Amino acid sequence: MSTFQAPKGTYDLLPPRSATFLAVREAIAGPLKNSGYGYVETPGFENVELFSRGVGESTDIVSKEMYTLTTKGGDQLALRPEGTASVLRAALQGNLHKAGLLPVKLWYSGSYYRYERAQAGRYRHFSQVGAEAIGAEDPALDAELIILADQAYRSLGLRNFRILLNSLGDKECRPVYREALQSFLRGLDLDEDTVRRAEINPLRVLDDKRESVQKQLVGAPMLRDYLCDACKAYHEEVRALITAAGVAFEDDEKLVRGLDYYTRTTFEFVHDGLGSQSAVGGGGRYDGLSEMIGGPALPSVGWALGVDRTVLALEAEGVTLDVPAATSVFAVALGEEARRVLFGKVTGLRRAGIAADFAFGGKGLKGAMKDANRSGARFAIVAGDRDLADGVVQLKDMESGEQGPVAVADVVEVLRAKLA
Repeated sequence: MSTFQAPKGTYDLLPPRSATFLAVREAIAGPLKNSGYGYVETPGFENVELFSRGVGESTDIVSKEMYTLTTKGGDQLALRPEGTASVLRAALQGNLHKAGLLPVKLWYSGSYYRYERAQAGRYRHFSQVGAEAIGAEDPALDAELIILADQAYRSLGLRNFRILLNSLGDKECRPVYREALQSFLRGLDLDEDTVRRAEINPLRVLDDKRESVQKQLVGAPMLRDYLCDACKAYHEEVRALITAAGVAFEDDEKLVRGLDYYTRTTFEFVHDGLGSQSAVGGGGRYDGLSEMIGGPALPSVGWALGVDRTVLALEAEGVTLDVPAATSVFAVALGEEARRVLFGKVTGLRRAGIAADFAFGGKGLKGAMKDANRSGARFAIVAGDRDLADGVVQLKDMESGEQGPVAVADVVEVLRAKLA
C-alpha cells in the first residue's frame, strides 16, 4: 500500500467505475451540445473577490467552505467552489458578449472544492457539468435549461427525481419582501450566526435545514405574496413553457438555493433516494451578477448538475448504464515474430477506430488468455509461428468460444465487419 492516501473528503475515480462517471458527463453534455452551447474551461482557482462578491459574503460557501491561499506575490486566491462566477468572468474577459450573438451559451465540466463535513454525497472535491446562458432576459431560456437537464437525466434512465421551482423576485419587489422577512425573523429565537445572516441576506435563513429553525419559520411571509406584476408574469411564462414541454415540476415557495446572486427563476433537482443530500443539481437566473463582478448589465441564467450525486442516484434506482467495453479486440502473440506481426495489427485496428489491446509482458498462452478475458474484449486474435507460416491468425469469439483462422492481411476488415 502507498504511503500516501487521497485527502479526507476526496476520492479517486478508477476503472471500471470511472467509465460510469464519464458516461454521466457525456449524457448531461449531450443535450447542451445540440442546443447551441459551446464548451468553456476555466482555471481551478480564481481571485477570492470573484466569489465573495458574486456568491455572497453571507453564504456558507464563502464564509466557511472556500479553500483559500496566498501566493508568493501576495495575491489572495480560492479554489473554485462553484462554476457560474468563473464562467461569467471568463466570458467577460474574453469579450464574448460583444461578439454580437446574445445570449452567449456555454457549458462546462470540471472539479470544484468546498471544505465540508465529509459524508456520502457531500465531498470536498466534487464534479459538476454546468450550463450558462449569458446576456438575455427571456423566460424561454429559463425553460430551455430546465428542459435540457430533465432530458439529460431521463436519457440516463433516471426516473425518481423531482424538479422544484420558485421565483425570488427582482430588484423592484424583493427589497419590500426582504424588509418584511427581516421584521419577522427579528422576533425569533435564533443563534448569533443566523441573526447575522438574517441581516445580510434574510432569504438564506429560509434555506436553513435545521429543524429548530424550520419550526420557527411557520407563518413567515412568503415571497409569492410580494412579487411585482412583471415577476409574476415572467414566472408564469416559465411555468407554462415547461408544462407545455411535458416536464413535471413542483412549486416550492421556500426554495432559495445557497447562492446570493439568484433573481427570479430558481430551481432544484432532487432525488428522494439519496437521504439528506437529496439535491442532484440546480440553478436559476442571476440578472445582476455581471455588475457585481464589474461587468455590464447581462441578465443570465444557468445550472450545475452534480456528477457524483447523479451516479449515486443511478445506483439508488438500480440503473446500470450500458457502458461499452474499453477493449473490443485483444491480441495474444506466441513468439517474437508473432509479437511483431500482431502488434502491427493492433496498431491498424486502433487506426480503424477499433478499441484494441495487446498481451504485454511476454506471458504464456494461459496467462495471456486470462488477460483477454479480464479485458472484456469481444474477440481475441491469437497467433504463433505455425499460424504465421500458414498466413493466418486464430480469431476467437470470447462470448461463444468459437475459433477459426483468418488471413493475416484480412484481420482488420474482418473485425471491422463483425463489430459493426
